[in-house]
Amino acid sequence: MRNTICIEGVVGAGKTTLGELLAKELNIEFYQEPFFNNPFLERFYSDKKRYSLLSQLYFLDKRMDIIEEASKTNCVVDRSIYGDFLFAKMHSQNNYMTLDEFTLYENFWKKLINSRTPPKLIVFLEISVENALKKIKERGREYELNVEKEYWEKLNNIYSEFFGSYSASPILRIDINNLDIRDNKCDREKFFKLIKEKLNEIE
Repeated sequence: MRNTICIEGVVGAGKTTLGELLAKELNIEFYQEPFFNNPFLERFYSDKKRYSLLSQLYFLDKRMDIIEEASKTNCVVDRSIYGDFLFAKMHSQNNYMTLDEFTLYENFWKKLINSRTPPKLIVFLEISVENALKKIKERGREYELNVEKEYWEKLNNIYSEFFGSYSASPILRIDINNLDIRDNKCDREKFFKLIKEKLNEIE
């Protein structure tokens, strides 16, 4: 993943939108998180204990495909393999996965991590739960709208804790609570400038 920029953040942070904009600005490929075709995802939100492991294994399998493609070129990727693990970890803590199920997932995840180099850069989008929920409501995926706020709060805490101490590769944390990067040209240029400056430091 040495040529990969990963856009990270909780659900509703705007990873896909900002990842697409960044890839276009840098004139490189963009790979989106494969949630559209996950046959277990919608069922997970209505029956978390039954479908948690299946949903996360599906994401892990597709993540392996994305990483394989991403290794061939410079690119931006929507979510990293670390984010995948954080979901599984939280599901285990919430008892949506049994210990045996989480151990099985973790074993697969570690094998993948150990076989790849870390990303070139992780861009972590910091956002409050309240603002993330506003974006979740705006895009209107029914299965997300019915999720209790406590779930999103815990996810936000786990993400903040993990990426607050992440050191496997360079990381750029951007507070997007007061930025409208999609529709405001000045905010968008500020976003691009921060990332380009970080890339220059790395290179």
